[in-house]
Amino acid sequence: MKLLRSERFPAFLLLGAAVLGLLVANLPFGGAVIEASHAHLAIPGTGLDLSIAHWVSDFLLAIFFFGAAIELVYEITSGQLNSVKRALTPAIAAAGGVIVPIAIYLLIAGHDPATAGGWPVPTATDIAFALGVLAMFGKGLPSKVRVFLLALAIIDDIVGIIFIAVLFAHDLDLGSLAIALVLVIAFAVVSRYLNPRNRAVLVPIMIVLGLGAWAFTYLGGIHATIAGVLLGVAIRQNTGMHARHVLEPWINGLILPVFAFFAALVMIPQVSVSELSPALWGILVALPVGKIIGISAAGWLAVRLNRTKGEEPAIHFADIVAAGALGGIGFTVSLLMANLAFADDPAIKDQAILGVLGGSLIALALSAVLVSWRAAHHRRLQREGTEPAEPEVHHAPDEIHGQLE
Repeated sequence: MKLLRSERFPAFLLLGAAVLGLLVANLPFGGAVIEASHAHLAIPGTGLDLSIAHWVSDFLLAIFFFGAAIELVYEITSGQLNSVKRALTPAIAAAGGVIVPIAIYLLIAGHDPATAGGWPVPTATDIAFALGVLAMFGKGLPSKVRVFLLALAIIDDIVGIIFIAVLFAHDLDLGSLAIALVLVIAFAVVSRYLNPRNRAVLVPIMIVLGLGAWAFTYLGGIHATIAGVLLGVAIRQNTGMHARHVLEPWINGLILPVFAFFAALVMIPQVSVSELSPALWGILVALPVGKIIGISAAGWLAVRLNRTKGEEPAIHFADIVAAGALGGIGFTVSLLMANLAFADDPAIKDQAILGVLGGSLIALALSAVLVSWRAAHHRRLQREGTEPAEPEVHHAPDEIHGQLE
C-alpha cells in the first residue's frame, strides 16, 4: 500500500497501462479487444446502460474526481490556496497555461468544424504524473516549487471540471438532477454525524447516497464524474481526508491505470503524415509547447505583480519554466476530454488520444531535463550554503487522514 501512496510508482503504473493499451489495440487481436470494450452492461430497471469503456470513464473516474475534489477543498480552505496572495501567482500562471494551449490548438485545428471543438483537450495537467516526475528528477528542489506546481495543477483541475460540466452536458433532465442534488445534500449531512462509534452504520448509508447521486447525475445528462466532484466538495473535511487516504491506493493502483488502458485502446491510423487529423497536431503541439509558454509567461508576470519591492521572488523564473514543462503532461483529464469532445467521431477521437499520449510524452521528457537541471542548481546552492536545505513536503490531507471525530 505504501508503494501505491508514493508519487513515483503510480506514475510508472499509469504510463505502463497506457502503453499496454496502445500495444494491445495494435496487435492482431486488438480489434476484438476494442469491440469488447464497447459491449454494454445495463442495470435493469434503472436506465443505466453503459459500455464497459464508459463504466470505466464515467463511474470509476468519478471516484478519482471525488478524491481530487477533497484535496481541492482542503487547499482552498486550509492549504496552499487559502489566501488571495498565495493563490494569485499559481492562478495567473494556470490561466496562461489554459489560454495559450487553446490559442495554439485553434490556430492549428480551429479552421475545421470537425476538429475545432477539441480546444479544451490540451488545457489539463495530470497532478499524479507531474508530481511523479518531480519526485523522480527533482531531488533538492525547494518545497515552494512543488507547492507552486501542486497549486497550478489544482487550479487546472477546477478549470477542467468546469469544462466537463458546461461543455459536455446533453439532454438535461432537471428532475433527475434535482434528485442528485438532494442526495448530495443528504450525503453531506450524514458525513457530519460520522464518528468511530457509528461508522459501521453510516458509511454504508453514505455509499448508497453517493451511488444514487452518481446515477441521477448520469441520468440528468451531465457527465457523471461531476457527481464525484460534488460529493468531494460536500463531505465534511476531516471525514473526506480520511476517505481520500483510504481510497488513494485504489485510485493509484486500479482506477487510473484501468482508465489509462481503456483510453489508450486505439489503433494507430495507417495513413500518411499529411492525412493525419489537425486535432492530433493541435494537441501534440499545444500540450508541451502551449503549456510551457503560457505558464512561464503568465507566471513571470504574476511574480512581478505579486512581489513587494526589495522582496525575494516567491519562485524564480527558471523554476516556473520547469513547472510549465510539467504542466504539459495532460494525460488523465486530457484523455477524458478527448473522449468527450470527439465522442461522435471515433476516427478523430482516436487521433486526438494519440495526440494526448504523444504530447504528454514530449512534455514528460522535456520536464525531466528541466527539472533535473533546476534540481542540480538548487543542490549546488545548498552545498555552497547560499540556499538552506528543505525537508520533503507531503500532501497535507495524507498527513492528517486519521483526524476523524
